[in-house]
Amino acid sequence: MGGVWQLLLVGLVIALGLVGVMIPGVPGRWLVWAAMLWWSLHEQTSLAWVLLVASTALLLVVQVILWLMPTRRIRESGASRRMAAFAGAGAVVGFFVVPVLGAIPGFIGGVYGYERHRLGGHGQAAASTRTVMRAAGTSVLVELFACLLIAGAWLGAVIWG
Repeated sequence: MGGVWQLLLVGLVIALGLVGVMIPGVPGRWLVWAAMLWWSLHEQTSLAWVLLVASTALLLVVQVILWLMPTRRIRESGASRRMAAFAGAGAVVGFFVVPVLGAIPGFIGGVYGYERHRLGGHGQAAASTRTVMRAAGTSVLVELFACLLIAGAWLGAVIWG
């Protein structure tokens, strides 16, 4: 029974990390990495170690990409916590509907859907979505996509490994 609770806790920390990616100031990607480290230390299988190394490498590449991107200007773009929730939910749904690559249009669709609801028209929502994506959305999307890849790999390893 301890193994089931262990998996649930790791899954919970990964989920918290995914939410944390969407909230400025929360180290979401490092929560995801810590959950992978915890799981790998508990499992101690070759698959677990490979996933930990791959997760570490991916997050290091993401860190370099984020350094090369312009800084986040979330407040200036008009993005809110509710918009982040819509974008994150869209990315997660897209990740599972169209495996892996669906996270990108899902994220953008979540931002657009929120803006369409808030502003009422397509033109205004599309313009606002472009502004948000230029200001902060792209960096959040890169980080969220990497964390979703890690979460998906972990889930696949748990289910089929």
